Amino acid sequence: MRSVSDRIRHAISFELIGLAIITPLGAFAFGMPIADIGVVGVASATVATAWNYLYNLGFDHVMQRLTGGTKKSLAVRVLHAVLFEGGLLVALLPLIAWYLGVSLLQAFMMDVSFALFYLVYAFVFNLAYDRIFPLPDWQGKAPDAVRG
Repeated sequence: MRSVSDRIRHAISFELIGLAIITPLGAFAFGMPIADIGVVGVASATVATAWNYLYNLGFDHVMQRLTGGTKKSLAVRVLHAVLFEGGLLVALLPLIAWYLGVSLLQAFMMDVSFALFYLVYAFVFNLAYDRIFPLPDWQGKAPDAVRG
């Protein structure tokens, strides 16, 4: 299992890198001021950081209980990313609609767009993070399909 400090490093680096990518992309894609997308992005990142920590802690505990370890296969990584983004989508929809003054449908479309970006981003980020910061108990084990 990852330590508290490792989980904090993971959550903060995930959100900072994601925010640096999505803010200009979102402003361009939706034709909105970068400041407005930035505020939504920072608020979303704050909610997502807390969700990231709690979700990953819970997911790892469930994996540990069910499989005896926390090493994720490709299929488990896909499930992990989909469940994370689904929970976040539900939490952020009202925030986006309220702050940007858009309909729930428009907010949903924006939120889905952000979620699709973060779905791919979460998969790539977590794979890279696990390669850069592998747990000691992963050493010497046979690589899975994509290693990680």
